[in-house]
Order: sequence, then C-alpha cells, then structure tokens
Amino acid sequence: MVFKRRDRRPFGRVVLEFFWPRGGWARAARYIQHRLHRLPDPPEKIARGIFAGVFTTFTPFYGMHFFVAGTLAWILRGNIIAALLGTFFGNPLTYVPIAIASLRTGYWLLDINRHEPHHRSILASFSYASGDLWENTVAWFTGAPTNWSNLHVFYDVVFYPYMIGGILPGIVTGLVAYYLTVPLIRAYQNRRKGALKAKLEALRKKKEQAESGTPSE
Repeated sequence: MVFKRRDRRPFGRVVLEFFWPRGGWARAARYIQHRLHRLPDPPEKIARGIFAGVFTTFTPFYGMHFFVAGTLAWILRGNIIAALLGTFFGNPLTYVPIAIASLRTGYWLLDINRHEPHHRSILASFSYASGDLWENTVAWFTGAPTNWSNLHVFYDVVFYPYMIGGILPGIVTGLVAYYLTVPLIRAYQNRRKGALKAKLEALRKKKEQAESGTPSE
C-alpha cells in the first residue's frame, strides 16, 4: 500500500504517542497553527470553524467529534477543515479539565447533588455502563434477561449533565478562540500577501531587465 508505514510501531509506542506525540504537544500545536494559517478562506470563516471545533470538545460525543464539529461548522458557514483541526483542543492533556468543568457546570445547572450515594467516579460509571452494553448485547443472542440499570445511571449522572454543562464553557472557550484567531490569521495572510507581492514584483523587474538587456543589480 502507498501510505502504509514501513516501520510498524509496537502497540505500546502507539499508546505512548497518543498521550505524548513525537516532538511533544508544543510541536503538534505549531503544526496545527501552521495548517490553520495556510487555509485560503477569510479569517472570520476560519475562526468560525475553530469555534465549532473547540466547542465540540466540550461535548460527550467521543468518537464523533469530527462529525459533530464538521456539521456545526457547516451550519455556522465556517471552514470545515479548521473545525476538524480545532477538535485537537481536546487531547489527553485537556480532556480531564474539560470533563470536570462540563460536569460541574451541568450539576449546577440541573441542581444535581454530585455527592449522592449512587454517584460514582467518571471512570467507574464508564466501566459499569460498558459492562451493561456488553452483557446485554450477549443476552440478545443467548436469550438471557437484560438489565440496563447501570446505563441509566450513567446517562443520568454523567452523559446528560456533561452534555448540558458543556454548552456554557464550550461557548465561552470557543468565543475566546474565535476572537484570538481572527486578528492572528488576518495578520498572517496580509504578511503572506505582501511577501508574495514583493516576490512577483522582483520577478517582473528581473524579466524587464532581461528583455531590455540591462544587467541586474
């Protein structure tokens, strides 16, 4: 295959680079910034895409962030590529504070007491809910009785508060990203246009000198 890696990475290395990419997160951030700067659309359209991507990271739809961000960018008439790149705001270094902010905001908005006895940690809730999904999927084939209680608890205690609570911090963080991005991209595009114009002007002068037989300086 054309795009297949020649050196197949061990599974442990794949996991390690997921949490810490080669070159570190600073290099990854610079790469994303470089890609955003080179997008051809107006700064406002690119920034709307970034807003969509950043906002999406505050939603609990893990595994669907690209789809959600792209759809939201399309609705907002933003750049879809910028939206996909914006979802990298959510990464293993930021998902924990994002989840805490979203859940606590959701508990506050929905007036849920997160210290009630049936509340578990997020990881425990995910684990019990995953167990329900697996056991009930198997039950469909074996005829065993199904029990969705853990999944109901997960929805009530984690998913729904996360979904509602992520709206406010997602909008705030997305707007901050929008207003920071617009002037940065505009300045970069103007500087790039100036450099391109100067290069074209130099080529034009060189051509005129070659046609007139005047030696170039």
